[in-house]
Amino acid sequence: MKTSYIILPLLCISMTVAAQETHRHHHHEHPSDSTDVFFRHLKLNELVVTGVTGDTKLKNSTAPISIVSGKELRQTTSTNIIDAIAKQPGMSQITTGGGISKPIIRGLGYNRIIVMNEGIRQEGQQWGDEHGIEIDGANVNSVEILKGPASLMYGSDAMAGVLILHGAPILPEGEMKASVSTEYQTNNGLFDYSLNFAGNQQGFVWDARFTDKMAHAYKNKYDGYVPGSQFKERAGRLMLGLNKSWGHSHLIWSAYHQTPSIIEGERDETTGELECATDNVKTYSKALPFQQVKHYKAVWDNSLNLPKGYLKAVVGYQQNRRQEFEESEEDYELYFRLHTLTYDLRYLTQEFDGWKIAAGVNGMWQQSQNLGEETLIPEYRLFDIGGYATVSKAFDDFTLNGGLRYDHRHLDFNDRNFSGVTGSIGAVWNVCQHTNLRLNLARGFRAPNMSELGSDGVHEGTLRYEIGNPQLKPEYSWQGDLGLDISAQYVSAQIALFANRIEHYIFAKRIDEVMEEGLRTYEYAQGDARLLGFEAGIDFHPIHSVHFQNTFSFVDARQLHADADTKYLPMTPAPRWTSELKYEITHHGHTTFNNAYVALGLECNLAQDHYYKADDTETRTPSYTLLSLSAGTDLNIHHKKVAEVYVTAENLLNRAYQNHLSRLKYCDVNSQTGRQGVYNMGRNVVFKVVLPISL
Repeated sequence: MKTSYIILPLLCISMTVAAQETHRHHHHEHPSDSTDVFFRHLKLNELVVTGVTGDTKLKNSTAPISIVSGKELRQTTSTNIIDAIAKQPGMSQITTGGGISKPIIRGLGYNRIIVMNEGIRQEGQQWGDEHGIEIDGANVNSVEILKGPASLMYGSDAMAGVLILHGAPILPEGEMKASVSTEYQTNNGLFDYSLNFAGNQQGFVWDARFTDKMAHAYKNKYDGYVPGSQFKERAGRLMLGLNKSWGHSHLIWSAYHQTPSIIEGERDETTGELECATDNVKTYSKALPFQQVKHYKAVWDNSLNLPKGYLKAVVGYQQNRRQEFEESEEDYELYFRLHTLTYDLRYLTQEFDGWKIAAGVNGMWQQSQNLGEETLIPEYRLFDIGGYATVSKAFDDFTLNGGLRYDHRHLDFNDRNFSGVTGSIGAVWNVCQHTNLRLNLARGFRAPNMSELGSDGVHEGTLRYEIGNPQLKPEYSWQGDLGLDISAQYVSAQIALFANRIEHYIFAKRIDEVMEEGLRTYEYAQGDARLLGFEAGIDFHPIHSVHFQNTFSFVDARQLHADADTKYLPMTPAPRWTSELKYEITHHGHTTFNNAYVALGLECNLAQDHYYKADDTETRTPSYTLLSLSAGTDLNIHHKKVAEVYVTAENLLNRAYQNHLSRLKYCDVNSQTGRQGVYNMGRNVVFKVVLPISL
């Protein structure tokens, strides 16, 4: 401890001197909102996050939180919103082809992550491997990634963390804006466009958007085109509301339709080639088997300004429909419909003498229906309620916060009841202007979901038969986090370490019993687990126009008291190193090509040797490295931005690889090559244009 008291102040002094020297040389060259150097400093000291105790500056957050800005999202190549953030430190994704992605935070996913959108938790098919998040990525303006169970505001299922998908902010009074964006990807022919119109006239606000997206089958060097990987998406959103001195009241309606075909991965026994249900693998039309997913959402978001704080009330209704077509395009075999009503009432105080207090109650009611010939999980009803209180106290250089939460969930399946008390306590030390040290300890809780408790049937998209376990117990966790952030003129660096101990961890394991010919059989089990890991990042910028950014993510997830074949938890992401060398060509604001840049990227996924070996539940995944090249610029005419243009080449060397979290790893073996499964997407060149229109 004595050493740290000496080293940290010396580190602060050296960074402050360096910052002052750089400021004397460069402050006149770039406005503070045009450079990554100042933006990274702004990120810690000015950006406001909402994930733990309401509106809080990022530098005062005791929990590990990452921010992905709208500009970063637009510069990223992806096929959906989870794919767009999956390379962030500590993040990864379970994929089933190009259109379906599920988030993983520090090795944990499924119902251990809450996704917040439009102010309510997204409730669709998040329990299933082959279901994505039913959200239009074009509607997302920024993303907050909260890692770990420190948030008490969002419910018991936030054991791994929370993804908060923020929409665009309300425009200032008197403004109206429109935009048109479009994108094309060469590998799978993905084409999309999105139209937006928003405004604010005398406090009456609106925001309307329509998005259309389609893609044919993707290809790679080993498999050629992958039949069944095509998909279509269509989404619409309308927000109408009032913004007044007393607060705001917004009504939001949205609809999301996705039609992904199902990749079966079956191969010709003689040639080893993937079998195709249609003569044209580059078709944009659906091919049997396929899913049809529809998600409808209505939200009433209200905020009332009070003398010493504000009262927030949000009520939402969601209806999720999933149909599966196997033999006929008109007759569905499986039809699962889920109704969800969510409610959230919270009071947050303004800061007084360094204190901030938040308290609230939230939860949901759910009812599912099976309307098809086949069923995977039984129908159920669920009622969930939770109450919490958090408090934060800011001193000159320290911020302390903590809180408690109680959750109760009733499930009519076997009349099960689950209750849990969670809490967190943390501190952040602003060692100096450029350095923050964070420490947090949190207790997490999660009740088993209906898929884990009661599934009994063929899960087509996962290529397996699933058997639930009605005797499962709820999960409880203890997680500790320790982080250090440094943000200076020449270098920005972060390191975050975590240790997570989970009681009754639930996972699916393979068994020898054959329930359906040609499909593996999996059943749910549980045991105690522990996860250790860290994320580290450094951005070195010796001159204002050059950035060399590196991140490394690692998680070691083990089942305790287990033998050699079962000691590692399934679906654990491999260690990953990302690197980007970026040259900013212009950022003066008055040139034709403004904020222009070129960047060379590298993503290295190390071999995953720590996998669940028993009964061939998982297999080893070798390492692979992917290169990318990207460029972008704003186009200005008469000092006014008229377009943003981006070009990116992903997997530049056309590397054939399989991500460890790809469901397609376990498809049929190629009889000619001996390779098992389907490989990920090959080289892909992406063109993206955004046209802002001020009215």
